[in-house]
Amino acid sequence: MKRCTVIAGLLLLLWGRVGSAHPLSQGALDVVIHRDRVTIRARVTVEEVTVTNSATTPDALPGPWGATGLAAYEQHAAYLTAHLHVNVDGTPLAGGVVRVAPPDNPQPAQTDHAVYELEFIPLRPMAAPARVELHSDVLNDEHPGGAAWEATYVVRIGQEGRTPAEGLLLTGARPVDFRCDWSAATAANQTGATRWVLFREYFAHGVRHILTGYDHLLFVTALVLGAASLWELVKVVTAFTAAHTITLTLAALNVVHVSERIVEPLIAASIVFVAVENVLWPARSRSWLRLAVAFFFGLFHGLGFAGGLLDAMEGMHGTVILLAIAAFSIGVETGHQIVVIPEFILLKLIRGIRSDDAGRNRIRVVTQRVGSAAVSVAGLFYLVVALRLSFG
Repeated sequence: MKRCTVIAGLLLLLWGRVGSAHPLSQGALDVVIHRDRVTIRARVTVEEVTVTNSATTPDALPGPWGATGLAAYEQHAAYLTAHLHVNVDGTPLAGGVVRVAPPDNPQPAQTDHAVYELEFIPLRPMAAPARVELHSDVLNDEHPGGAAWEATYVVRIGQEGRTPAEGLLLTGARPVDFRCDWSAATAANQTGATRWVLFREYFAHGVRHILTGYDHLLFVTALVLGAASLWELVKVVTAFTAAHTITLTLAALNVVHVSERIVEPLIAASIVFVAVENVLWPARSRSWLRLAVAFFFGLFHGLGFAGGLLDAMEGMHGTVILLAIAAFSIGVETGHQIVVIPEFILLKLIRGIRSDDAGRNRIRVVTQRVGSAAVSVAGLFYLVVALRLSFG
C-alpha cells in the first residue's frame, strides 16, 4: 500500500510545475517582402507590452496591466524588433522601428492593441530574396510573475504586390519559412500556405498548448483521479470537452469575450476545487455533480484555450479562421487524450496490485486522495501566480 501511495504521489507531483504554467501572449504580424528589404506591421496587445516591459525593466511600470504613455510602447517596439529575427537566404537583416501607434483608448484595456511598423534591411546590397525565415525569441528568457510566457504570432506573409499567405504561426519553437518567386508575372502568390499546412500548424499548436499547459493538465488529472471506471471517465471528459468546445466556438464567432484577468484565476480555482472535492468528498467525484462541475469549469477552460489567438486572427478570411479553429480544437483534444489515457491505465495497474475487491477499493481511495492532495497544492500555487499576474 505504501509503495502505491508513493508512486501515485510522485506521478501527480510531476504535474505540479505550475511555476512554468503557460500564460499566452498572442499577436499578429503582417510581413511584406520587398526586393531590398522586409517590412513588418506588428499588432500586439497591451498585455504583451506590460508583461514584457515589467519583465525587462521591473521598476518601469506601476503594475502588470498599467502600461500607458508613448514611452512604454516605444520600449516594447524596440524589444520586439530585437527579438524578431529576419533572415534572407541565410543572412540576417538589421531591424529598426519606423512608427509606433499606441491604442486609441487613453486608458487601454489589456486586450487593446498597439501597432508597430518595423523595417529589416540588409547590411549590404542583396539580390531579390529567394527564401525568407522568421524566428522569434520573444519572452523566451523572461518569466514575469514566476510563469514562463509563450509569445505566439499569427503571420500573414507575401511578396510586395502579391496575395499573401495567411494563418501561419510563429512561435519560439516554430519559425516561419517562406519561399519567394519573383518570376511570376501575375499578382497571385504561388507560394501561399496550403490547407494541409495550415491544418498541421494549428493542430500541432493545439497539442503543444495542452502538453505545455500545466494548468489544464492539472485539471484533467484531477478528473482522472476521481473516475473509478472507464465509463465514468468517458462521461466526465465528454462533459468537459462539450463545455470548452462551446466557449471556444462562441469566442471564434466573437459572441463571448471574457478578460484573461478573470479566466486565468478561475482556471486555477477549478483545479483546486475538483482536487479538494476528490479528497474530502470522494463519492461526489462519481456523481452527476461531478459532470456539472466538469462542464461548468470547462466553459472557462475553453476561453483559456481561445486566449488571444482569435483576436490575433482578425482580418483573415473566414474559411482560414474556421479551418484554424477546427485544427486547433482537434489538437487540444488530442493533447488531452495523450495525457488522460496513460494516466488512467497507470492508475488501473496500481489499483490492480490487490486481487480482492476490498483491497482494490482501499488502493483507489488512497491514490485518489494522495494524488488529489498533490494536485490541490499545485493548483493553489498556480492560483497565487494567476492572481499576481492579473492584479499585481
